[in-house]
Amino acid sequence: MSRSIDAYDLPQRVATYDSDMELMHPNRSKMVRIALEVLPYAPDKELRALDLGIGTGYFTHSFLRHYSKGRVVGLDGAAAMVELAKTRLGDLSDRVEYRIGDFRGLRQLVADGEMFDVVYSSYALHHLSPTDKEKLVRECLHLLRPEGWFVNADILVAETERVERRLQELRVDGILQRARGKDARFETERSIREFLDALESRDGDQPQTLADDLNILKRAGVRGASVFWLEYREAVYGGQK
Repeated sequence: MSRSIDAYDLPQRVATYDSDMELMHPNRSKMVRIALEVLPYAPDKELRALDLGIGTGYFTHSFLRHYSKGRVVGLDGAAAMVELAKTRLGDLSDRVEYRIGDFRGLRQLVADGEMFDVVYSSYALHHLSPTDKEKLVRECLHLLRPEGWFVNADILVAETERVERRLQELRVDGILQRARGKDARFETERSIREFLDALESRDGDQPQTLADDLNILKRAGVRGASVFWLEYREAVYGGQK
């Protein structure tokens, strides 16, 4: 996880983060929308949410626009990403409290007695080992109010190597088509594959299968742990305290 924090504090990575995400994860907007649809709260409810890995503020921007009285505590280990989040959120930042630090040390970032209605995350928890992920989810449940929700939008790995290879082929082909030769990193299948391999190695990615991720939630104590949306290597899943 410390490797991924360092990677996201690099100026070049920060500058291209959102445009790269659009190329690599075209379902990002849909995933956030589905995560918000799952939450059973009225748009005018005064919710308090915890964002694990606020990044450039993409998920939190949608959350605050959807919940007009919502407030968010946004955690991230990379100060440079937090600055981008402040820019994206603009006036909405009045309803955000930014805290910089590694969310594996959640107890040091969230004070005793702080409670939340929702804990959400997007494209962040796959940097954790299974052990660290389960520990984090347990701690999040401790911070949730009764019936509160935990929702995660993230990447997965397939159950078998053969299926994973095919999904990776589809992934590379999609990036190639969307990039349309406008970026040297994404001009050929080979350059895309090299970029992705280097990126995932640098970030220390540790994606799990969907079954493993759901089992992590169940062991941590999440009730009704379910997948709400799935396409190839990406999913939205979660449940309640």
